[in-house]
Amino acid sequence: MNDERQRPALVAIVTAFAIWGLSPLYFKAVAALPAEDIVAHRALWSALLLATVLALAGRIGGVRRQLAAHPGLAATLAATALLSGANWLAFVWAINAGRTLEASLGYFINPLFSMLLGALLLGERLRPAQRLAAAIAVAGVLLRVWQVGSMPWIALFLALTFGLYGLLRKRAPVDAVDGLLIESALLSVPALVWLGWQAQRGQIDTTAVIGLGLLLPMAGLITAVPLMLFAYGARRLPLTTVGFSQYLAPSLNFLLAVLVFHEPFESGRLAAFALIWLALAVYSADLWRASRQRARASGTLAG
Repeated sequence: MNDERQRPALVAIVTAFAIWGLSPLYFKAVAALPAEDIVAHRALWSALLLATVLALAGRIGGVRRQLAAHPGLAATLAATALLSGANWLAFVWAINAGRTLEASLGYFINPLFSMLLGALLLGERLRPAQRLAAAIAVAGVLLRVWQVGSMPWIALFLALTFGLYGLLRKRAPVDAVDGLLIESALLSVPALVWLGWQAQRGQIDTTAVIGLGLLLPMAGLITAVPLMLFAYGARRLPLTTVGFSQYLAPSLNFLLAVLVFHEPFESGRLAAFALIWLALAVYSADLWRASRQRARASGTLAG
């Protein structure tokens, strides 16, 4: 595939990760509501937007057929819905609690954590450079533990839930956008229950909800649009390109935390991040080298 044909896919991938990376600005803007309410609105508006888009595209019937053809798919997507909901809740809470730096650390760790999950659960063999990258990342986490005297639970929880989510979705026989619709629909049930219970208790700040106006429905756009862009680009780009692009989101989270939200970033925390970045550099270099070797081998076989 030539560069001209890849360009729209690359723009789509970069735009998706840029939206995810800049999403803390949105969650700060709706911080008048508690994290639980924000996540509930996110699930509801995402389900509504995706259902509308897929209905207009004539794909709702296809979603039903996928569920009917794969009896275990609904259970798998129920599990991924719980994981994504927990991940959303932890991320939004971290942003609104002034802990965007720790949230970004979780998504920097995630590619390495996913690599370890592949080795432990799927029997994938790690190359020496991958083992080195994992060891350096563990050193970075341990350094952070030594500095603050406790585990970086937010970062580890985000990496764990997103890593397990990716593992299950990779094995689920469903399109990315169709799967997100089913997940959002499943999450809409507890979301409605939560908001209804809060309303019954008089715990919903009606003034804040009205004051936010169209910002709340935008939760659906923040969730669905980047995923659709990602699904489009990921099918048309080499895995290496997609892998490198994923670092854009936590990098933007990191820059927002330091430059816009002015979270403390002392030299000790920089050392821990530096180790994680070094691990990612080793991992990325190995990924690029392996991709080049496969390309050369494919060219040799084709010749």
